[in-house]
Amino acid sequence: SERKRTADALQKVLQDKWNHVAGARVAAFQFPSLPGSQGLPVQFVITTTEPIENLNDVALKVLDKARASGMFWFVDSDLKLDKPQATLSIDRDMVADLGLTQQDVGSALGSALGGGYVNYFSIAGRSYKVIPQVLQKDRLNPDQVLDYYLRAGDGSLVPARTVAHLETSTAPESINHFQQQNSAMIAGAPGVSQAEVLQFLREALQEVAPSGYTVDYAGQSRQFVRGTGDFVVTLFFALIIVYLALAAQFESFRDPVVILVSVPMALFGALLFINLGLSTLNIYTQVGLVTLLGLISKHGILIVQFANELQRSGRSKLAAIQEAAAVRLRPILMTTAAMVVGVIPLVIASGAGAAGRRAMGIVLFTGLSIGTMFTLFIVPAVYILLSADHGHEERAGAAQPSAE
Repeated sequence: SERKRTADALQKVLQDKWNHVAGARVAAFQFPSLPGSQGLPVQFVITTTEPIENLNDVALKVLDKARASGMFWFVDSDLKLDKPQATLSIDRDMVADLGLTQQDVGSALGSALGGGYVNYFSIAGRSYKVIPQVLQKDRLNPDQVLDYYLRAGDGSLVPARTVAHLETSTAPESINHFQQQNSAMIAGAPGVSQAEVLQFLREALQEVAPSGYTVDYAGQSRQFVRGTGDFVVTLFFALIIVYLALAAQFESFRDPVVILVSVPMALFGALLFINLGLSTLNIYTQVGLVTLLGLISKHGILIVQFANELQRSGRSKLAAIQEAAAVRLRPILMTTAAMVVGVIPLVIASGAGAAGRRAMGIVLFTGLSIGTMFTLFIVPAVYILLSADHGHEERAGAAQPSAE
């Protein structure tokens, strides 16, 4: 790649420039790695049955915390109570005194402002619409409505201000609903991982919102939350499949447990460096973690299989695992070195799509390195505690035909 700066660096530079454009809200963000979502990367939805005004107060408090956190390059809310609104309030008693009804007042003012036609008239063979509407210069601002005249019950004309007055307020530009509830979306382009941002927003909402407010997600955030839950299930079933395969190979339900004890150590090593900021938990790191589960299991297989053979040849469990760990040390280190060196191109990848390759490479590199170190010490100890005495089984099997 000939680029000198990463996409993240360019995004930050552009966002800093656009933040100084007066009167405009512009967000710089990268397209998602996987298709299927639209909008900004973070879409945190606050839902409630409370009135829009109450929801807006809560959304603004969460938005203020988000802006002050420094986690976002751009963040905003889709709920805006900044649209001017004028409401004509009619005095029922005054209307009744004039011999009118509220419907009469509404119809008269609606005709003056509405612009609907009521009839046609013809001149020189051509038809024209009859539109009972005041001139444009008389409907430029809401206050002019009070100067319109109404015909009272006795036929006299009275100004509308006699029976009505204006009340000004602000209204939302649009009223959004999510899952059939009033909603406000906090959307933004984060400078940190989705997991950190969503956790922060959840905690911020808990601090400022009373009971009756719930959290939901949209876009990439919804995909991330669903994917995280699915990933735990995927990892669990992958572990079960590996366990069953090892149980069939070793004809034992205890030996696979000894082998798989290295898996949590490897996952811990990979997740440790993710938490240190070298990567984020995304689809690429999740694929790397599932791959790591299979790769790291190989070390335990090398040690346990050889130790079982030594036990069957007459060694004690302790002597067998000591010799197996010593003999298998070189193959384990060599295969680990080969795999670690093999993922270095992923770790130092550049160009289009490099972020995904680096994320997967970092998980495999750190998980294999740390998992291997733990395997060399933890697996022998667990083997002594949990593994079956294969030497005793071998002797019992040999003695049975002799007794017969």
